[in-house]
Amino acid sequence: MLQNIPSPKTACLLIIGNEILSGRTQDANTRTLALALNQHGIRLLEVRIIPDIEEHIVTTVTACRKNFDFIFTSGGIGPTHDDITASCIAKSFNVSLVKHQESFTALEEYFGTERFNAARQRMAYLPEGAIPIADPVAIAPGFIIENVHVLAGVPKIFTATIAALIPTLPQGTALSMTGWHAYGLREGDFAANLTTIQENFPQLDIGSYPYEHPENGKGVALIVKGYHAEQVQDAARILHDLIITQGQTPLAGEP
Repeated sequence: MLQNIPSPKTACLLIIGNEILSGRTQDANTRTLALALNQHGIRLLEVRIIPDIEEHIVTTVTACRKNFDFIFTSGGIGPTHDDITASCIAKSFNVSLVKHQESFTALEEYFGTERFNAARQRMAYLPEGAIPIADPVAIAPGFIIENVHVLAGVPKIFTATIAALIPTLPQGTALSMTGWHAYGLREGDFAANLTTIQENFPQLDIGSYPYEHPENGKGVALIVKGYHAEQVQDAARILHDLIITQGQTPLAGEP
C-alpha cells in the first residue's frame, strides 16, 4: 500500500524589476529557489515577473500571499529610487515602515558614518512587525513578514540567503525525480501512450523533453517527478518499457 503523503506546501516567487522585463538582466534566481524548495518538500507552484511599479507590486503581493503558503520576492531592496519593495510590502500589510535599529547600526558600522547617507539608511527601514533575514554576503537585510520572504535580487546574495533560510521553514517530503532518455525517439510516435501513463498517475508530473546532441543526434528524455517516491519509481519503469517498445535503448537520467 502506498504511503499517504499530504500535499506539499506551495510557494510563489515574485521577481521584481524592470531590468528583467526589459531583457537587460537575465533571471538567475528561479532555479536556485526551485531546487532548494523541492528538496525541502515545498512546491514552487508559480513565478511572476513584475515591474517596479508601486500599485502593481502591492496588488500582486496582496493577492498572492492569500493564495500560497509561502511568498518569496527578489529585487528592489537596495538604496536607489527604484528600490521600493519594502515600502510596497508595508502597504500590502497596511503597516508603516519603521527603522530597525540593529540593521541601522550594522549598516552604519559597515559603511562608516560619513558614507552612511540617507539613501543607504533607507535599507534599514522595514515594515512594522517584519523580522530581518541575516544576509551572509551583504549587510542590508531581507525580511520576513507573515508568509512573505523578501530577498535581494543579486544572485550571489539571493543564493546565500536561500541556503540559510530554507532549512528554517517547515519541511515536507522532498520531490522525487527520475527518468530515462534515448536517442532516436520521436515524441509524436508515443504521445498517446504518454497521455495514458499520465492519466494513470495523476499525482505525478510526467514530462517529455526533446534534445539534440552534437554527436549522437536527436532524442527525447522522459522524466517523472512527484512527492510519492514509490509511484515515481513505478512510473519510471513503465517509461523504460515504453522506450523499448519504440525500438530504442533506455539510458538512465537526463542526456
